[in-house]
Amino acid sequence: MSSLRDQYDARASKLSVLREGGWDFPNDFRPRDSTAELAQSHRDASREALLSSDISACLAGRLLTRRGNFLVLGDASGRMQLYLDRAALEATGSDLAACADDWDMGDIVGVEGRLRRSGRGDLYLQLDTGQLLSKALRPLPGKYHGLRDTEQRFRRRHLDLIANAEASRGLFRRRSALLAALRAFLDARGFIEVETPMLHTNSSGAVARPFATHHNALGLELQLRIAPELHLKRLVVGGLERVYELGRCFRNEGVSTRHNPEFTMLEFYQAYAGYEDLMRLIEQLLRALAERLLGAPSFVYQGHTYDLSVPCPRLDFRQALVTHVDGLNESSVNDLQALSAAAVACGIAALPPEAGIAQWQLALFERLVEPALGATAVFITGYPVAISPLARARDDDDSIAERFELFIAGMEVANGFSELNDPQLQADRFAAQAAARSAGDNETMLGDPAYI
Repeated sequence: MSSLRDQYDARASKLSVLREGGWDFPNDFRPRDSTAELAQSHRDASREALLSSDISACLAGRLLTRRGNFLVLGDASGRMQLYLDRAALEATGSDLAACADDWDMGDIVGVEGRLRRSGRGDLYLQLDTGQLLSKALRPLPGKYHGLRDTEQRFRRRHLDLIANAEASRGLFRRRSALLAALRAFLDARGFIEVETPMLHTNSSGAVARPFATHHNALGLELQLRIAPELHLKRLVVGGLERVYELGRCFRNEGVSTRHNPEFTMLEFYQAYAGYEDLMRLIEQLLRALAERLLGAPSFVYQGHTYDLSVPCPRLDFRQALVTHVDGLNESSVNDLQALSAAAVACGIAALPPEAGIAQWQLALFERLVEPALGATAVFITGYPVAISPLARARDDDDSIAERFELFIAGMEVANGFSELNDPQLQADRFAAQAAARSAGDNETMLGDPAYI
């Protein structure tokens, strides 16, 4: 088997010969058809009918495989087999067969021919003309092993789209349909889509580390936003009672297949609504999305069925700790010594000395509770105010926030709360966050005097 370098050199040599002959990456070929359209419009045509009707078709795409005189072309909609009838081409004086012999897998070609059906019933295109549109200097991933490494698939998405076309392209199409359905759902309920700044003097609205950047013209140190939250809330203050944004956010944190430093997030805000209203709205939203995209309100993921046609159960944050953390009970769940002992027992690194009960509870929740929620869709409520600086406290307990997080398959899908609408209390919360940052906690939320 030749090395990748050998293959590159061979392809580069072919390109040099082509250039010497006057060929230079044309841009004047226009396909009239797509593989999917042809397959659909002629799905019922018999072999004899196609042979007698001589229906012509014109395609452009990438060569994916070849076996003798049979090639497979892939375009954005699918793939189709091509056939070189050498005798027929030579009889017409065409040099297409000789030219096609120098085509490599990965090359992009434009072809025209007549539709035929094989003895096995497969639709194919018998070529009359064809031309090379772009030369691929590197080979495609292997036919059988393909591109399977998750990191390589994410880092080289263009190769993933080629090598795993059906799955990967389908994912992109479903994502596009999902975003369209999200917008349709919110638009129908009076929400207005807006765009807010991505460059902030102080990134706030979430507990995360920001990326730093510099504005040359203004000589100003800026940060990429970690959330659009406070700017969206300004619009609510200004009288836009229902707003949303679908946009990129940036958090200078760890990286995994489930956690990217830049990601797309939906945030929406509704005046005169509390966290219970928002939980019901999110249930309606997810149900509508499932029915629109999947055709039913339930789905199977990693062997578990999730039914969005019924309300998701509500589970209190502290009760979840008692249920899933050994050694904790109703009284010790609020005891700092018991929490730290339970954390050490499960391998959680010691938190800073200034960490309080809420921080220890959160560390245990993330380590032990979240993985245990894998087969459920559940709202976790009752988060401590100490880790919810923008949320309103309950009327009956000012240490508990009117906040929820929705977990599906062990992943946090949504976070929301009743807004804290007391500006003086919000200023005090920001001051407490600033004190924690001064004590060494780099992931505390920065204050925003203009928002207050």
